[in-house]
Amino acid sequence: MHQQHALLKQSFGKDFLWGVAISAAQNEGAWNIDGRGPSIWDQFSKRQGKIKGNAKPNTACDFYYRYKDDLMLVKAMGFNCFRFSISWSRILPEGTGKINKEGVAFYDRIIDECLQLGLVPFITLYHWDLPAALQKEGGWASHQMLKWFTRFVQVCTDAYGDRVKNWIVLNEPMGFTSLGYMLGKHAPGKTGLSNFLPAVHNAVLCQAEGGRIIRANISRANIGTSFSCSEVMPYTQKEEDIKAARRADILLNRLFIEPLLGRGYPQEPGFTLLDKLHLYNKAWKYTEQMQFNFDFIGIQNYFSTTVKYNPLIPFVQASEVKAYTRKVPHTAMGWEINPESFYRMIKRFWLYGGVKQIIISESGAAFKDRLMQGEVNDIDRIQYFQQYLTAALRAKKEGVNIGGYLAWTLTDNFEWAEGYQARFGLVHVDFATQLRTIKQSGYWFRDFLTAKS
Repeated sequence: MHQQHALLKQSFGKDFLWGVAISAAQNEGAWNIDGRGPSIWDQFSKRQGKIKGNAKPNTACDFYYRYKDDLMLVKAMGFNCFRFSISWSRILPEGTGKINKEGVAFYDRIIDECLQLGLVPFITLYHWDLPAALQKEGGWASHQMLKWFTRFVQVCTDAYGDRVKNWIVLNEPMGFTSLGYMLGKHAPGKTGLSNFLPAVHNAVLCQAEGGRIIRANISRANIGTSFSCSEVMPYTQKEEDIKAARRADILLNRLFIEPLLGRGYPQEPGFTLLDKLHLYNKAWKYTEQMQFNFDFIGIQNYFSTTVKYNPLIPFVQASEVKAYTRKVPHTAMGWEINPESFYRMIKRFWLYGGVKQIIISESGAAFKDRLMQGEVNDIDRIQYFQQYLTAALRAKKEGVNIGGYLAWTLTDNFEWAEGYQARFGLVHVDFATQLRTIKQSGYWFRDFLTAKS
C-alpha cells in the first residue's frame, strides 16, 4: 500500500501543492472580538429559519484561538499548503476607512505560524463574508463595490505581500451572487435580477482589478481566482431539455471565466438575463477592464447536475433532477459523485486557452460521519478522494498543467445555510467541546502524503 501511495503521489510531481482549505466565516468564530465588525453572515444567521438548526457562526470552530493546534493538524496529516481567507470586517470593520490593527495582527500570526511549520500560506481575499456596513450601502449590487474592494485588496497586499506570494481573489463568485443576491438562500438574502445582475457585473470587475492590484504590489506573486463548476447534462434528448441545460451551463460554468479571458459575457439567443448583462457592458465598454491574465485558475467541482426544462423557473427555465431520484451515487448533501465529470470539467477549463495553470482549490464531500469509540471511519470519503485524485492525475498526464490539490476542508465547520449539520472535514469537531478527532480520511492523507517509495 505504501508503495502504491508513493507512486501515485510522485506522479503529480515534486513541486505539487497538497493542501487543505478553510474560510474565515466558517472557522474563525470570535465574531465580535478585538475590533471585528459584523459581516453579512453574522446578520443573516439572526434571521429565523434561514440556517438549519438556527445555527450561528459566532464561535464556529474557534479557529481564532485554536489556529496553532489546527495548523499542527495540517502538518501532521502531511500537507504542505494551507489556504485560508481574510475576514474583511476583521481588517476594516466598516468595510472601508480605519484599519483594525488587531485584525491585521491575527493574520500575521497565522502566516508566521505557517512559515514556521513549513506550510505555504495561500490567501483568499473574499470568501463570502462582506462587512455588514457595506451591505447597508447595497453590497455587491452597489456601484461603489469596485472602490471598496480595491481598498480592501490594497490593505491586505500591503500587510502580507512580503511573506505571502499565493493569492486567490474571489471564492466562487457564481455561488455568492446567485445564492445571496438572486435566490436569497445565503447572506445577505437578496432576491431578483435587480440585485443579481449588478452583483455579477461588480464581481467580474473586482476579480480582474484584484489581480491587477496584487500584480502591482507584490513581486513574484502567484495570482488566481476560483470558480465553482458543474457539468450540466440534459435529462432527456428533447430539445427543450437540451436548451435548458445550455442556459444552466452558461450560469454555472461560463459567466465569470469568459469575461476574464477577454471574450465578454456569453451569448445565447433569447436568454434575457444575458441580454441585460450585455447592456451593462455596452453602456460602459468594460470588456478590457474585465480581463486579467491570471497565473492560475482555481477549480472547485463538487457535483455534476442533470436538468430538465421547467417553464415555472424564472429566466433560466430549468430545474435539477436530483441525484437520488436518478439513483446515482451521491453525498449526504444529495450531490452527485462523478469523478469522470470532474475530469471533463478540468479538461474543459484548460481547453479554453489562456489558462496557464489549474489548481484544484477545493475538493471534498459531506457524509454522515459518526464518532464511535474515538474514531470516525469515513470510508466513503476516502473512496471519494481516491476517485477524484485519480481523475485529476489522468487530466494531468494528458497535458493539463495542474499545480495543486486542496482538500475541503480541514475541520468540520459552519457550512453556511446547512449550519453545523453538513460535515466536510478531515478532522471531526465536537462543537459542544471543540474536541478535534482526525478521521480515517485524515489518516489516509497522512499515509498517502508521507509514503516513501
